[in-house]
Amino acid sequence: MMRIAIVDDEPLARSGVATRLAAYADVDIVGEYGDGASALAGIRALAPDVVFVDVQMPDMSGIDVLAALAPHERPMAILLTAHDQFAVRAFEFNAIDYLLKPVDDDRFAEALDRARTALPYRRREANAPIDAPDPPKTWQTRFEVRVGRRVAFVDAHDVTWIEADGDYAALHGDEHTYLLRESLARLALVLDPSKFVRVHRSTIVRVDCVADLQPLSNRDALLRLKDGTPVRASRTYIESLLCALRSVGGV
Repeated sequence: MMRIAIVDDEPLARSGVATRLAAYADVDIVGEYGDGASALAGIRALAPDVVFVDVQMPDMSGIDVLAALAPHERPMAILLTAHDQFAVRAFEFNAIDYLLKPVDDDRFAEALDRARTALPYRRREANAPIDAPDPPKTWQTRFEVRVGRRVAFVDAHDVTWIEADGDYAALHGDEHTYLLRESLARLALVLDPSKFVRVHRSTIVRVDCVADLQPLSNRDALLRLKDGTPVRASRTYIESLLCALRSVGGV
């Protein structure tokens, strides 16, 4: 069951969200709040999984509420706003989506589905003992690439990003590009997810090579790698990307 809180200073807006949520059997509304101060206290007391929060409220805005929460207290947030410029700040506070008012039913369902998909990972992180060792895994650390008649061995730590190129994957890095006859889907399974993360259906990046991230208004993001390469990140993969960047101190 996904535990949800609703924060909006407009009663009709709160009622609209609650009515939509009533159509889903796997959600439980644990709190509704009409101002930032009560929302802050309620979120700390009830620890909901997800909060639908209005960005613009008097005295204490939805952004202020999220900013006042410590990272471990902060639930996944779906921002409610009439202005899409708040999409940029959404990335700062575990906001997995934002909905423009008046809220569209399809977009509402999409945002809720994104929260539903991310919830098991968030709960796993929250419940993991601090000193628990990671389970032993063997990740691919080297690629065998045919270059003419010879075979080149490319270390994974020399690869900065990977893109799909027809039936091949193009390995970029070390001022060279190598073509590997392999699908991106399989590479995403065999590479260490703490070091490599898929950011688009056609792109994988090495996490420590990401220099900066610029959120876009359509909920995608533009990445710039340390070598200056621009890479587009799809909204589908933003959540896993942000988690990976946080693990290396990138955001």
